[in-house]
Amino acid sequence: MQIFNSMTRRKEEFKPIHEGKVGIYACGPTVYDYFHIGNARPFITFDVLRRQLEREGYEVTFIQNFTDIDDKMIRRANEEGITVKELADRFIGEYYTDAKALGIRPATVHPKATEHIPQIIALVQKLIDNGHAYVGRNGDVYYRVSSFPGYGKLSGQNIEDREMGASERLDVETDKENPADFALWKAQKPGEPAWESPWGMGRPGWHIECSAMSMTYLGETFDIHCGGKDLLFPHHENEIAQSEGATGHPYVHYWMHNGFINIDNQKMSKSLGNFFTVRDISKEYDLEAVRMFMLSAHYRSPINFSREQIAQANTSLQRLYTARDQLLFLMKNAEDKAVSPEEEALLGRLSEYEKRFDGAMDDDLNTADAIGAIFEEVKDLNSSLNASSSLTVLKKAMESFKGMTDVLGLVQKAPAGEDSIPEEVRQMADERAEARKSRNWKRSDELRDAIRAAGYIVEDTAQGQKLRKNL
Repeated sequence: MQIFNSMTRRKEEFKPIHEGKVGIYACGPTVYDYFHIGNARPFITFDVLRRQLEREGYEVTFIQNFTDIDDKMIRRANEEGITVKELADRFIGEYYTDAKALGIRPATVHPKATEHIPQIIALVQKLIDNGHAYVGRNGDVYYRVSSFPGYGKLSGQNIEDREMGASERLDVETDKENPADFALWKAQKPGEPAWESPWGMGRPGWHIECSAMSMTYLGETFDIHCGGKDLLFPHHENEIAQSEGATGHPYVHYWMHNGFINIDNQKMSKSLGNFFTVRDISKEYDLEAVRMFMLSAHYRSPINFSREQIAQANTSLQRLYTARDQLLFLMKNAEDKAVSPEEEALLGRLSEYEKRFDGAMDDDLNTADAIGAIFEEVKDLNSSLNASSSLTVLKKAMESFKGMTDVLGLVQKAPAGEDSIPEEVRQMADERAEARKSRNWKRSDELRDAIRAAGYIVEDTAQGQKLRKNL
């Protein structure tokens, strides 16, 4: 597999630290609200990375954290008159609801920052001992950026030109040695949650949490660290400084960052009124169509979210469901007979489609071309398979199709069985079949429209009438 490494700014062959095993850390959400559509892109992208590595036989340890202590969380909890933990627990639950609807698998471990305070304190102390950090007058602890010669190597940022980012969440008045220094530990303010530390009661800074949690589960050096492009600086840059400053070892071998999302060709912003949570979008669209949309472009490219784009993605997704259901329909009545020469040729083509799929995925996770390979296979299956196809070939076709769509996390809904279709809808379908036999096309069309209004689709195939739920 070739991966574009943000550190070296080029594609590199992926070579794991430990043969057959891969350790991945993906930055997760700060759980003070529902996560937004911009968050959904890295969650989906790196879920697919994990699935493809597993398809290739790797044992993947996938860590995605929850930031459950933060200025925004404290502010929101105070507004609602609840504890920060109550707020975090609520929105962690909501994360799982939306992630499941997007087809995102749970991580191997979802660590919480508040459950790793001892590890965070130990890491901060090590940085102080190594001369990379210092304690301010009021108990804040800062990272001394000038002590780390490699600072800026990921982002290309010049320390002298650095402006304090909004994500740093620091007070204007501090006792920092240098404006570029950033907080590792924040002294307690009235009414804030706090933990005991060698520097007094306080809480961790944002950046140190990910260093501590990633190294707890993956070791001092691990394979892949990923997240949105917005995290490249300062968050990931600061993680490198903290982690390598403490251990003296390289922190991560490969850095992966996905591109931004625009909304109707504009940058997503609350001030523009185009800031959408995934929960908002789920009220209007099936979230599997949103996943299809996200994967239809290369993960490093910017992508434009619009209703038209989602509608197109949904249409494409329904074609895949139709192909899956047609295979199941044919398999139900197929004979277990010898494979014909024509079918042998089809089996060879299936192997070629899979090679093209894997080739695209191994080219820096080119999901757009991988989806193209699936649709070429679908077109071939539609023209090559029929009621006389052997069960062996139909099973092989399903195995090939499912193997590829499962990696992308698509076509995951179970087929609707006849038992789940309401009796009145089945009766309309039976009446329609009789109307068509008697060439009563007007009545046939009326019943087709009534079936669609009930939420189902009736299709006429060479093998007979098919009835399915309108997804």
